[in-house]
Amino acid sequence: MNAEARPVVRLAGNSVGALAAMKGVFVRDMKVAFRQRQDLLNPLLFFVMVVTLFPLGVSPEVSFLREAGAGILWVAALLSVLLSLDHLFRHDFDDGTLEQLVLQPQPLFLLILAKTLVHWMLTGLPLVILTPVLGVMMHLDGNSIGILCLTLLIGTPVLSLIGAIGAALTLGLRSAGVLLSLLIIPLYIPVLIFGTGTVAAAAEGATVGAYLALLGAFLVLALTLAPFAAAAALKISLSNG
Repeated sequence: MNAEARPVVRLAGNSVGALAAMKGVFVRDMKVAFRQRQDLLNPLLFFVMVVTLFPLGVSPEVSFLREAGAGILWVAALLSVLLSLDHLFRHDFDDGTLEQLVLQPQPLFLLILAKTLVHWMLTGLPLVILTPVLGVMMHLDGNSIGILCLTLLIGTPVLSLIGAIGAALTLGLRSAGVLLSLLIIPLYIPVLIFGTGTVAAAAEGATVGAYLALLGAFLVLALTLAPFAAAAALKISLSNG
């Protein structure tokens, strides 16, 4: 897409407050995203294809799918988020918008938080919405599907926030997608373990409050630290570029 066709960030000046700057970045990124619909559809199609093809390649038995369904959906969601992370800063880096954001007087970590929120709303949230339909395909019961959706609702923002750090670190590098995967997947493992563990505990009739509390703690920790880390990584990547 040409630079002239992309909305321009107009945040210059100290008179613009931090919240107004976040709103400007949020609205602008939403407009850009809906002009590049193929980037929106690719993670969702990948999510559906992985979950749909898995029973064909492994086993279509109801007992197996009921036992492994939550794990399949979580892994597919994780890989779908990972697939979309390379575009988080890439387009803005290519057309020079990212340099404008770094030079703004508003805190860079707040602007990155706004961009990450857009990424989650266009990638993570649709995955949560699709999960009940795919959960039925995996023969999960209603309670397990509800708990699974709740864990994804809490966990997918963590994936986007952690992914923003990796996307900022690998910005401008060759084979950035491979390096991004190597950096981010180990950090995703705790979220994956507790996300699937919550559904397994619910299926066995155990209480899931502790699991959900830990997922919530991961979310609070990511919200607190990830935007600062991503902002620092972004400045390092731009200075090296």
